[in-house]
Amino acid sequence: MRLKFLLIFLAFYGLCHGQYSFSGYINPDEWQNPVYLSVVEDYRKMSGVYSEQIIAKTSADETGHFEFKGDMLDVENRIYRIHIDNCIASLQGANHFNGHCNDSEELLFIAKNTDTLKLPFSFGNQVFCRVESNNPKANAFVKIDSLKNDMRFAYGEFRSEANRKLNNKKWFKTLQYFGEALNEPIAELYIYSYLSERSSDLHNYYVEDLKHNSYYTNLQTRLETTYPNAPYTKQYTNELKADRYMLAASTAQTKSKWSALLYAILAISVILNLFFLYRFWKQNQSKIEDLKAKLSKQEQVVLDHILQDKTNKDIAESLFLSVSTVKSHTNNIYKKLNVQSRDDAKSLFIK
Repeated sequence: MRLKFLLIFLAFYGLCHGQYSFSGYINPDEWQNPVYLSVVEDYRKMSGVYSEQIIAKTSADETGHFEFKGDMLDVENRIYRIHIDNCIASLQGANHFNGHCNDSEELLFIAKNTDTLKLPFSFGNQVFCRVESNNPKANAFVKIDSLKNDMRFAYGEFRSEANRKLNNKKWFKTLQYFGEALNEPIAELYIYSYLSERSSDLHNYYVEDLKHNSYYTNLQTRLETTYPNAPYTKQYTNELKADRYMLAASTAQTKSKWSALLYAILAISVILNLFFLYRFWKQNQSKIEDLKAKLSKQEQVVLDHILQDKTNKDIAESLFLSVSTVKSHTNNIYKKLNVQSRDDAKSLFIK
């Protein structure tokens, strides 16, 4: 009897304290690059590099193998991303603007705290093409991406306006039906965000579809039933409400005088904000120019390299100077700018 209770306790404990394990391989030539695990709580930011989403970082070994494991994830399915950042450190700020980074490889998947996920090399040693998991929903995004690739091929077969319009209509419904068939509402959001994207050619079809198709209300019901507390559900509900409001406003015969007043106030607000932003920028530029004016031309050149996070050795090699000369210039810069360190100097010029 005691043994029976012990086994039950251990089983219950294991369920309450499950651990996840996400492992895989990256290109061995890039094994020095960091690998990141992110949780995606905004389905409009599924693809890209967003520092606020990162929850773990690791490094691969010389074979390219890496692993994330622990017990800190949600007990329900959520959207996660693994990505390799191939950007040079000094260029990350520019390349990651608005999450955009052409030099990164990424994979989206669905998982929860008790899941095991493996990402082996696929044909031709391609990375992030195969997903092996105990969670049957894990590879939903891979399936959707595969269908989207088929769609791109169909568009490219004949490059004409007529072919584009026919494909828009066909693939809008194809993607929508495919998402519903996956029986996973948060995977459907991946398709919804693509179809409803304002910059997409498919957005016009989305607007027309929203007028009469009950699909969107049904998706909201599926989200509220399966994931009542997930951030995606609230985000989708708010977006759907906003889009329907805009749709109703666009089909109205006349605009009320209060709407016109609101738009006028909004326009004035934008103009004022732009004015204040411009004035702040001008003041900041003037301050930077005044600070640099305190330095000699050589010191200004050294300062520019410091702001690029270069070491004294790197600066010396770039400017054909000795390291001691660079150190001397650096100390003079500190004194003239009244700072104590590189970070202090950078804070004066980088906001």
